[in-house]
Amino acid sequence: MNEILAVVEFLLAFGFILLFYRIWGKTGLYIWTAISTIIANIQTPKSIEVFGIPMALGTVIYSTTFLVTDILCENHGKKEANKAVHIGFFAMVTMTLLMTLTIYFIPSPQDFAHESIKTIFRVMPRIVLGSFIAYYISQFHDVNAYEFWRKKWPADKYFWVRNNFSTLVSQFIDSAIFIFIVWTGVFEFNVMIKMLFSTYIVKAVIALLDTPFLYIAKKMKKKYNLEE
Repeated sequence: MNEILAVVEFLLAFGFILLFYRIWGKTGLYIWTAISTIIANIQTPKSIEVFGIPMALGTVIYSTTFLVTDILCENHGKKEANKAVHIGFFAMVTMTLLMTLTIYFIPSPQDFAHESIKTIFRVMPRIVLGSFIAYYISQFHDVNAYEFWRKKWPADKYFWVRNNFSTLVSQFIDSAIFIFIVWTGVFEFNVMIKMLFSTYIVKAVIALLDTPFLYIAKKMKKKYNLEE
C-alpha cells in the first residue's frame, strides 16, 4: 500500500508544480515552494517504509523544491531561483515560530487537538537547526550548480545533465548535513552512514524521475509565454 501511495503522491506533487506554473507562471512556483516546505515539515515526523527502505514521509514533497529551482534557473534565470530559495526558507521559519507559539496557548476544556499539535510541532532544536541549515546550503548549491552546468553545456541535448548533476549532488548535501547535525552523539558513525545512504537512495530515485517534468516545464514556458 505504501508503494502505491508513494507513486500517487509523487505524481500529484510534481503534477501540481506544472499546474501552478501553467496558471500563475513563475509566481506559481514561488507559491508551491512555500506550500511544499510547510507540508514537508509537517509530514517529516511520520516514518514509513517504501520498497523496504525506511524514509521520512516528507521526502517526496521536499524533493519537489529542487525541481522548482531547476525550472526557475532554466526558464527564468539564477536570480529567480534564488528568490524561491529565500521564500522556502522564510516559509519554514514562519511556520516554526507560529506553530511553536500555538503550543503554548492554554487549551479549553472542550479542546481535542492540543496534544496532537504538540506531538507534531514541538520544537526539537537540533532538528530545526539541521533542517534550516540543510535546506539553505543544499538549495543554494542546486541553483549555483545548475547555472554552472547550464553555462558549461548550454545545448538542449544536455538538459538532463544540468538537472540531474545539480540535483543529485544537492540532495546528498542536504541529507548529509541534516543527519550529521541532528544525530551526531545520538547514533554511532556507521549507523549515521547507513541512514545517509538509505535516505539518499530514495532522493536520488526521485531526482532522476523528475527529469521529464522539467522538460514539460521548458516546453510550457515557450508555448504559453510564462513569465510572471
